[in-house]
Amino acid sequence: MAGGILTLTSSNFDETVKSASTPIIVDFWAEWCGPCKAIAPVLSEIAVEQAGKVTIAKLNVDDHGDIAQRFGVMSIPTLLVFDKGEMKMKMVGAKGKSQLLAEIAEFI
Repeated sequence: MAGGILTLTSSNFDETVKSASTPIIVDFWAEWCGPCKAIAPVLSEIAVEQAGKVTIAKLNVDDHGDIAQRFGVMSIPTLLVFDKGEMKMKMVGAKGKSQLLAEIAEFI
């Protein structure tokens, strides 16, 4: 999906992460989370600007807590970076665009 953000669920998480042709950044979020809402436009911009280099996906922890629990997500927003199906990086908390791009630079 060029320039879009994927929505992950408990049923499609593993297959999506394992089959991704680019590194995939998964945003663990919830509707009630203020910092999650703050980081959402930043992730949308990155999804468009880095299309073809990195994939952005979102997983609602209220609806799919089993996945959040499996990866030890205790607070949100948490961003997990997967490359070739393996978790490579974990970032907790909302970050600005430049800081986020600097942290994920090795993957794009």
